[in-house]
Amino acid sequence: GVSMAANKVKGIMAALCCDAFMARRARQHNDANVLCLGTELGPELTSDIVSAYLTTDFEGGRHLRRVDKIRALEG
Repeated sequence: GVSMAANKVKGIMAALCCDAFMARRARQHNDANVLCLGTELGPELTSDIVSAYLTTDFEGGRHLRRVDKIRALEG
């Protein structure tokens, strides 16, 4: 529910990630600016996910067109 609620806020691109791969892809492909985590993740996995998210940049390029379409839905 937290990512659903966060995505209602204008300008937020929240991603619910359960592993480091998802966190990297959320940043690279979707320009996610909010990371949401479940409550049942262990400390090591949580650290891996947060590290992957914080050290990954948006790739832009072919992904920018999709992100712009999503942002246009905000109105």
